[in-house]
Amino acid sequence: MSYKMKTLIATTLVSWSMAGIAAEPIKIGVAGPFTGGSAPMGISMRDGVKLAVAEINAKGGVLGRQLQMVERDDEAKNERGVQVAQELINKERVVATVGYINTGVAIASQRFYQAAKIPVMDNVATGSIVTKQFNAPEFPDNYIFRNAANDTVQSAMIVEEAIVKRKLTKVAILADSTNYGQLGREDLERTLNAKGIKPVAVEKFNIKDVDMTAQLLKAKQAGAQAILTYGIGPELAQIANGMEKLGWKVPMIGSWTLSMGNFLDNAGKNGNGATMPQTFIQDPNTPKRKAFIEAYQKTYKIDRIPSPVSAAQGYDSIYLLAAAMKQAGTTDGPKVREALENLTEKVDGVVMTYNKPFTHDDHEAIKAGVPVMGEAKDGHIVLSK
Repeated sequence: MSYKMKTLIATTLVSWSMAGIAAEPIKIGVAGPFTGGSAPMGISMRDGVKLAVAEINAKGGVLGRQLQMVERDDEAKNERGVQVAQELINKERVVATVGYINTGVAIASQRFYQAAKIPVMDNVATGSIVTKQFNAPEFPDNYIFRNAANDTVQSAMIVEEAIVKRKLTKVAILADSTNYGQLGREDLERTLNAKGIKPVAVEKFNIKDVDMTAQLLKAKQAGAQAILTYGIGPELAQIANGMEKLGWKVPMIGSWTLSMGNFLDNAGKNGNGATMPQTFIQDPNTPKRKAFIEAYQKTYKIDRIPSPVSAAQGYDSIYLLAAAMKQAGTTDGPKVREALENLTEKVDGVVMTYNKPFTHDDHEAIKAGVPVMGEAKDGHIVLSK
């Protein structure tokens, strides 16, 4: 074989090798509960992410590379969430992760991403502390972002609905014992206190509790005119059903999780009238939302999305990350973080159009005024009047 031919072959092999390297997919972690009581949120989020990834890949991907989801079920358990984070970072070498449904899991897991300088886009977990774990001056740069309505925003809406709009002055709080429930309770109490209102009863329940009689009786005996809730679907349904058993019906106003499919299904008619903040309602009231809803229904062969909020926010989280990577011209963590904080192009999402959603000191994309109040009606969520 001639020297010229050997050189040509070697050059070709190097070119192929470099092309293979350039074409490697961009790995993005997707962490959430895909089993258990929180699964409707986790599965809906994941499926929304899948839709966005498929759309982006069909158009050529990002930076000439395809996006690859690396899914892990955190089971809504803090310790499992920690394992998932370490696996995604150290074994899978993800460049970013989206997800986190449960506030406690997010709080326990995110420190590993912060240490590795890998961006996280919390697309469902709403605890107010979630994006504030790594603030200055201790941490010059924060790698945790969110495109969900945090509990500071939601608690203000819940209190506004109960105290200002409905003019109720005696409210009880029922919250689950998780970090999500108890941090949400604190936000509610703080917001009520600012209005000069002290709840007449504050009661706690555990995940998988099936009898809320004791908590509801205390609220009833205290003269509660409304029940303010922080929990997830199955237990929230037990509250609605428990009121029916007691023959006592007062408004149920709570965080966005009152829209979960397993609340609507398990509560049935007893859930009608429950009111909650929503960033997205399954209503094709814009072309973007219509296309998203139809794509979700066609792809997953269902009519009602189990958790529309989770699906929409999951979808949008990928588009936000993709925009940042495109702007940064790289998947390098610090540069993607900086791009997220300084996005120059608008991102057309399902929840909203994101116009400079983040800054260096504010990693919350959803501000007050974006969510609306939804209401449970015959197994669906509609815009509250």
